[in-house]
Amino acid sequence: MIKFYHAPWSRSSSVHWLLEELGQPFEIEPVDIRAPGGVPEGYREIQPNKKVPAIVDDGTVVTERAAICLYLTEKFPEAGLAPAVGDDNRATFLTWLVYCDSVFDPCVAARAQGWEYVANNFSFGAFDDMVRNLEKTLAERPYIAGEKFTAADTQLGSGIHFATHILGVLPKKQVFDDYLGRVTARPAFQRFMAKDAAAMGGSA
Repeated sequence: MIKFYHAPWSRSSSVHWLLEELGQPFEIEPVDIRAPGGVPEGYREIQPNKKVPAIVDDGTVVTERAAICLYLTEKFPEAGLAPAVGDDNRATFLTWLVYCDSVFDPCVAARAQGWEYVANNFSFGAFDDMVRNLEKTLAERPYIAGEKFTAADTQLGSGIHFATHILGVLPKKQVFDDYLGRVTARPAFQRFMAKDAAAMGGSA
């Protein structure tokens, strides 16, 4: 069984959503990233920076969200959450899967922290460029990689949801609201949100 190292309402929530979409058995190993003394040093044996998420599958450790998504969608192709190699949408899927980690997330984090920086000095570039790219792409198709929901949507959807409803840093755009309406209506999203809320002692 897959062991999933997770902290509710964190970046690992997107992988929690993916695991619910896959419908395969998994066991949650809680990681208290909010503990006063920090995450125990022993967790470095799983994740060297003591971050979540991480998974261990039959002794194989996988860290970083994009890598976890690729690993899981390739292991369980019957779930249909990734375009197959050779599919016209494969490159778009891969692009957005990595974009979520390498551009969207750091842009959102920098904006939430109030950073002022020269975009060319950082690999993730400008927040406004990211927003324009996101708005243009989602205006062209219902899901980020095309006409079908994929694992890339678990990553982007959770990111937009968090950036909008928790951090409040994304500008109000109808295209973002419409996209969130589609992806958050999925039963797997509702399940993971309820489980995260219960783990935090609240309600979704």
